[in-house]
This record gives sequence, C-alpha cells and structure tokens, in this order.
Amino acid sequence: MSKDNPGFATLAIHAGAQPDPTTKARITPIYQTTAYVFDNTDHAAALFGLQQFGNIYTRIMNPTQAVLEERVAALEGGTAALATSSGHAAQLLVFHTIMNAGDNFIAAKRLYGGSINQFGNAFKSFDWNVRWADMSDPASMEALIDERTKAVFIESLANPGGTFVDIAAIAEVAHKHGLPLIVDNTMATPYLIRPLDHGADIVVHSLTKFMGGHGNSMAGIIVDGGTFDWSKSGKYPMLSEPRPEYAGVVLHKTFGNIAFAIAARVLGLRDFGPTIAPMNAFLLITGIETLPLRMQRHCENALGVARWLKAHPKVAWVSYPGLEDDPNHALQQKYAPKGAGAVFTFGLKGGYEAGKTLVESLKLFSHLANIGDTRSLVIHPASTTHRQLTPEQQIAAGAGPDVVRLSVGIEDLSDIVADLEQALELV
Repeated sequence: MSKDNPGFATLAIHAGAQPDPTTKARITPIYQTTAYVFDNTDHAAALFGLQQFGNIYTRIMNPTQAVLEERVAALEGGTAALATSSGHAAQLLVFHTIMNAGDNFIAAKRLYGGSINQFGNAFKSFDWNVRWADMSDPASMEALIDERTKAVFIESLANPGGTFVDIAAIAEVAHKHGLPLIVDNTMATPYLIRPLDHGADIVVHSLTKFMGGHGNSMAGIIVDGGTFDWSKSGKYPMLSEPRPEYAGVVLHKTFGNIAFAIAARVLGLRDFGPTIAPMNAFLLITGIETLPLRMQRHCENALGVARWLKAHPKVAWVSYPGLEDDPNHALQQKYAPKGAGAVFTFGLKGGYEAGKTLVESLKLFSHLANIGDTRSLVIHPASTTHRQLTPEQQIAAGAGPDVVRLSVGIEDLSDIVADLEQALELV
C-alpha cells in the first residue's frame, strides 16, 4: 500500500474504516441509534455551535454513515461528503444550498427522467428555474446564463442513452461565468470517471445504483470538491453570509474547502431530514468494496452484448460509446478508457411494439425501474422512467418510443446473449 496514494481498489475496501475501538470488530458496525451522549454541557454546546465535530442526532450524522461518506469522498478525490436517503435527496440539498427564490440553473437536456421531472416541476415550488441546454455544444449554454444563474448540472454518463459529455469543456464555460459545475456520476462511478479531476466542483450520486451494486438499499451522496470559491458576497449567501442559526458563523470562512458539505448537512439535511438509514449505509459500504471488480465485468459484458446486438438483423441501431464506430467513442476514450459503462440503449426495426414484445419475453433480464444491479435489467423508458415527459422531451433525453434500455449485469455473457436471442426470436 502506497503511503501517499493508495490505489482505487485499496480505497474501496479501507477508506474511512477502522476496527471498532470498543469491541475491536473489523467490519464497520451498524450504529442503530437515534442520539449520542454528551460528555457535559460544554461539550454539547460546542457540538451545537459548530465549534467541534461529533455526533448529535442521527438525522444529521451517524458513525456508519461517516465511514460511507469518507470512502466515497476518497474514491472521488473530494474533500468531504454527505450521504442522504436517495439520489433525489442529494440533488435537493445541493440546490437548496446554492439557490434562492427566483434563481435559475443550467441543466443538460439528456438526463435521467426523474431528474428532468424534479428540476422542471418539483423545483418550481421553490421558484428555482431550470434552463435546458444541449451539452454537446458547451458554448451554446452561455446564452442562457444571466445574473440569477447559480450553477450548471450534467451527468458524466447520461441515463438512459449512455452518452458521454465533455466535462472539461463544460467546466471551462461554467467557471468563466463564476458558476460551479455539478456532475451526477451515478452511471460511471469514480471507477470509470472522477469528474473532479476534469473541473467539476460538486459530484452527486444515486448510491442505490452501481456504488451499492446489489439492488438492496436506497441512498444518495454529495461530494464536495473543495475547489470552488463560495465567498462572493450575495451570490451564495448560505456559504458567504453570517448564519443566524449558528450565531453568525460564516461557513466558507470557518470550514474552508469542506464548507459546501458542511452547509448541505447543517442547513439542509438538518431541516429537511432526508437521512440515510444506518443499515443502508452499512450495505453500501459492503457493496463498494467490490466496485472495481463489478464495474470491470459490467463493462466487458456490456461491450459484448452491444456488439452482438449490432450484428443482429432485427436490431435497427445500438447506442453504446464502447463501440468503435459510435459517435461518442472519442469522448469515452478521453474520459473513461477503462470502459463505457453497463447501461445503453438500442432500437428494433419493429419500433415500439417490437420493443415491448422483447421486454416482455426476456427471462434472465429483470423488467424493473433500476440500473446498476449485479443482475441484468431491462426497461422501456418512454412508458416508465420517462413517461412523465412529452414526446419531444423523451426524444431529447434519448428515450424515444422505440428505445429499449439495458443495464447489463455480471452474469456469464453467454447466458445474457442467449436470453436476448430467445426473446428476439419472438419479435
């Protein structure tokens, strides 16, 4: 083990974890408690006043959660992290930390359907306004930026299309206008891409997917890159102005390069309460230990399936950046040379009805609304995950009526292909 720079697999197993100091248990315990005993009144006052780190109440922090946060922060190359009950909760807390009523942010058109709905509808209740941009042309988003724009949001690897974006080019435009770049890294995971290395300022995940990897626990996380300057007066008041909740503490001055993670915890998680369950934190810690092995197998299997489908006479098209002739292949090689991920889309020559027949005929694949499981999964996005969108929005998001999305698991490749083959015979 390198003292100064442990490898990814080493961090996936060891980061944040130590044997339990009381029992000497090697595996991180599940701290199934709501609250924690204070040493005395001064100790309690210091904790509540942000003058000392420590546990107060599990709605805000928990020792099992803390190991998960440190591990993901280490894998992403961030300074600190905050785990939440879901990926949607993580996004809510990120935007709550930087947005005021009447503000806007720029988001990629190609996003997970749930994020499109959250941004375009739920966020309207807070008067947070989204402006959609085509991130294949980073310069085009400049026309959307004004004095009330607070951030730029993208996915490193878009869901459902499995397409890459030029993170560094988008970061350059965002930073030119003094805006943080927020990147959802759920589909790629830090095994394939570390967005902070390419100019991102904040990373979010639905840990429910590949990071946990076994389809057994819900969670999200926010990773603070520690590099963005939040001090501009009036722009980001939660970080740059004295906080009345904490006797006038200015978070960016007090906490430096972990200020955003602290603000999301003590001003967001504390009051909205989307807390991760200790049991879920434990399951995710365990799942992350095998992340590099799983992601390698996911990518190998997905490439094999994509090549097989591309050669099938009933398949009209396959969109997978790992294919050498895919329009997104160059970006995949630039940002994720270890693999193009497990999720991709394709369409059948028979269109919508053919896709429906395929989905209903598969046996090994599970038909459900999730990705990132060890098991192979399939869905028809236009009628499920992206159903709330208009037909135009579905097409813009890469989820048109003929699109079938696969999340290729880690089973034997021959069995995955055999299941697709028997289903295609029925189309």
